[in-house]
Amino acid sequence: MAMKIRLARGGSKKRPFYRVVAADSRMPRDGRYIEKLGTYNPLLAKDDEARVNLDMERVKYWLGEGAQPTDRVARFLEVAGVIEKKERANLKKGEPGKKALERAEEKAQKIADAAEAAKAPAEEAPAEEAPAEEATAEE
Repeated sequence: MAMKIRLARGGSKKRPFYRVVAADSRMPRDGRYIEKLGTYNPLLAKDDEARVNLDMERVKYWLGEGAQPTDRVARFLEVAGVIEKKERANLKKGEPGKKALERAEEKAQKIADAAEAAKAPAEEAPAEEAPAEEATAEE
């Protein structure tokens, strides 16, 4: 039997609440489970102690029995120090898309053009103003 330590969703619509359970991997997400190991309430603040509650003794027991934690549960266990933190590669998830890159390039080009435009007239303006002042002084 392939065991998983995973989340089983509860709560009402748009108000999620999860139980951390040890279950057979063939069972449905919210279906039958063998043992409840804790709770997870994503609506609470990230620094709230009641956000994640786990019975560490039972979690360690199931890990010793060969149960595999899901990604989210593995993150909880990493924070708790039960398992080692593993390297994750998001590859292209964190990179902006094509349109966002185009917008960023256009914005950078506009900023560069504005900086050049502000710099160029500042240099030319005193040279043009000097003859204008002389012309007004002669009149």
